[in-house]
Amino acid sequence: MRVLAALSGGVDSAVAAARAVDAGHDVVGVHMALSRTRDQFRTGSRGCCSIEDAGDARRAADVLGIPYYVWDLSERFEETVVADFVAEYEAGRTPNPCVRCNEHIKFATLLDKAVALGFDAVCTGHYARIETRADGTRELHRARDLAKDQSYVLAVMGPERLARSMFPLGDVASKEETRAEAAARGLSVSAKPDSYDICFVADGDTQGFLRSRLGSQPGEIVDGSGAVLGQHDGAYAFTVGQRKGLSIGRPAPDGKPRYVLSVEPVNNRVVVGSVDELAVQAVEADRAVWFADTDGTFACSLQVRAHGSAVPARATVRDGNVEIVLDSSGDLRGVAPGQSAVLYDGTRVLGQATVTAAQRATVGVAR
Repeated sequence: MRVLAALSGGVDSAVAAARAVDAGHDVVGVHMALSRTRDQFRTGSRGCCSIEDAGDARRAADVLGIPYYVWDLSERFEETVVADFVAEYEAGRTPNPCVRCNEHIKFATLLDKAVALGFDAVCTGHYARIETRADGTRELHRARDLAKDQSYVLAVMGPERLARSMFPLGDVASKEETRAEAAARGLSVSAKPDSYDICFVADGDTQGFLRSRLGSQPGEIVDGSGAVLGQHDGAYAFTVGQRKGLSIGRPAPDGKPRYVLSVEPVNNRVVVGSVDELAVQAVEADRAVWFADTDGTFACSLQVRAHGSAVPARATVRDGNVEIVLDSSGDLRGVAPGQSAVLYDGTRVLGQATVTAAQRATVGVAR
């Protein structure tokens, strides 16, 4: 097959491309330039797709002996991922930019362009597995190394794009194995630190980034009764479940920490309360993407964070919307609108939807 290998400049994508070459595919490497700041370096926080990463990707392609190109997708990235990130926070929701990047860039723009150029598949360094059933149906599964599993952020891609994807690292036992393989192949990225920051927030200061885009928007921090406890400089800088940075001078009556329960952009208010009030008993979601035929009500497990645990639940599908009721109230805490809700059957991804509301176990609905 003709395979386009997405080379981020990290160790995972380099080893994935090497395995595609070993499998006998005709491989071409491409680095996606996503930053509009061409001199952006990351000497402190680690992101991805910076100018230094482009150099690392080129060196990896040279070692593998494959053609290498840089595709400038910065405008598309700004219009979709970055703009969505800012708009979601402004609306009081909590987006996951990696999910949006996989949806709009890696498995939309990149894959569509690859297919138009005659490639059969796109290969990435994501940790996830693809299993093919006897009838030819391809299923997305968790990686063998659950600590590195990235099926959560891939669930938005859908079955059609899964059919043209390759994840050679899905069966790797650990990240240490990947690094050892990279070193054995002479890839200089074998010891490169993992990327963990939001790639377009180079210094890791998400609040500062949002403030630069949205400006100062002073408002109140209140408790559940509406009593004013403090002031903020922008409700968009807060997320459900947040504990630090609330700047509330008055302690709670019980002396326990307060957490963000909800963000109200219309009133420009941040509502805080106890940790117990973050407990969730049900989640509502829309914009569902399915890998399996689902209808009515079915048992599943629900995951709402990239590195969170999945909890037992029952999901009901109606007109493209999903209601997910937890088997045990309180198994999840701090679920926010905008988060990605991924449903599993064991290791298999059944589908993904975007949280619109979370019904708390003790009080009302947090929107």
